[in-house]
Amino acid sequence: MTSTQKTVMIIEDEPEAAELFAEMMRVNGFRVLKMFSSAPAIPLISQEKPDVIILDVMMPDISGLEVLRYMRREPELLSIPVIVVSAKSMPTDIKTGLEAGASIYLTKPVGFLDLKNAVEQVLQKA
Repeated sequence: MTSTQKTVMIIEDEPEAAELFAEMMRVNGFRVLKMFSSAPAIPLISQEKPDVIILDVMMPDISGLEVLRYMRREPELLSIPVIVVSAKSMPTDIKTGLEAGASIYLTKPVGFLDLKNAVEQVLQKA
């Protein structure tokens, strides 16, 4: 593994979706960490400090938005870009996600190119 390899953390409770996103990222040369629930992801985010996080909103334990709000309160996690990928696609949902601190809000189903472009976009800004 080279030191230039970026890490993407995927927090998604649907295994098929998580694996699909993971595969999209691996194809683009990213190291991938997958989490299927929010609560255990929080300490891992602090430990790993991934370069970018792909986060689902509707999770079985803690809402993805709560994870996002937590990150935005933590100085060491504040600058990690978060791409929210959610089935919640109403304008109010998107507004809430962006206000909580999402860098980009994508709605499911998300295409390979959309996700790839979103990741590249947030990494360029970072």
